Amino acid sequence: MSDATTRYAITLVVNGVVREAEVPARRLLSDCLRHDLGLTGTHVGCEHGVCGACTVLLDGEPVRSCLTFAVTVDGHEITTVEGLARDGEPSPVQRAFTECHGLQCGFCTPGFLCTATAFLRENPTPTDEEVLEAVSGNLCRCTGYQNIVKAVHRAAEIQAELPTEPQPGLLRAENGSGDSGERGNTP
Repeated sequence: MSDATTRYAITLVVNGVVREAEVPARRLLSDCLRHDLGLTGTHVGCEHGVCGACTVLLDGEPVRSCLTFAVTVDGHEITTVEGLARDGEPSPVQRAFTECHGLQCGFCTPGFLCTATAFLRENPTPTDEEVLEAVSGNLCRCTGYQNIVKAVHRAAEIQAELPTEPQPGLLRAENGSGDSGERGNTP
């Protein structure tokens, strides 16, 4: 069997659910999510890691899924835009983007939402400059970024009003062990 046809079994925790797939060695995480797992919320724009539309959270940290091979994340936790909501309610970042009109066509929005989610976990009270720096790796062709910056600040306000509870994609990042403890998974 040639390398082009060899498939590898991988197991991922995607949006809190254990998912399995068989993928070629060179299958990109973005393609695995979209085509193998049917999670089309992750968008593919430039396919060079420049635009940020494909950004997902890998163990709580933002990564470009178009630059990441699916086989390299076997055993890890992935949070896509579909996994940001909790109990059917939009996350603070999703809610803020809606309230502040932080999107227009929406193509870049999943990447911005995942990026902002991770950023606000690290910096819950950012300045305008810090927000601009945080989202500088995500490109939007429709907005002037003003409402995106407003949305990130609004998300920070919403989060500050909520009781503390685990956020999507943070189980591994919080305890640092690579084991969520709740699911009994190991990387």
